[in-house]
Amino acid sequence: MLRGLATTTFWADDVPTAARWYTEFLGIEPYFERRDPDGGLAYAEFRVGDYQHELGIADRAYAPPGAADSPGGAIVRWHVDDLKATVEKLLSMGAEEYQPLTDRGEGFVTAAVVDPFGNVLGLTYNPHYLAVLGTFRKV
Repeated sequence: MLRGLATTTFWADDVPTAARWYTEFLGIEPYFERRDPDGGLAYAEFRVGDYQHELGIADRAYAPPGAADSPGGAIVRWHVDDLKATVEKLLSMGAEEYQPLTDRGEGFVTAAVVDPFGNVLGLTYNPHYLAVLGTFRKV
């Protein structure tokens, strides 16, 4: 049974640049880094949000054979409190619109961008996320 999101991995040809871009966007440094045999940054991982989910940036050289090199496939959506402002910030940082702000009804709104490294970053304002979050006791 699926227990929860462990790591979302994005691919990048230039991991140091991608890690800096995500550091600026997220406002936090990676908590974990892995070097390649030549000493270059091959992987950077961030802990993000209320549940400290992992967002990893990996060197595209380690992608599975046949992995897509253009946007597509599943979209992992990250809850944000101000969807419009988040999308505007991402676009100002060089991301491109993939899916515009879309009202899904009953308070659900989604959007997606393609980061400068070719990954789809899905976003949502999701009232169910907030309801579930509210059921957990704050420590």
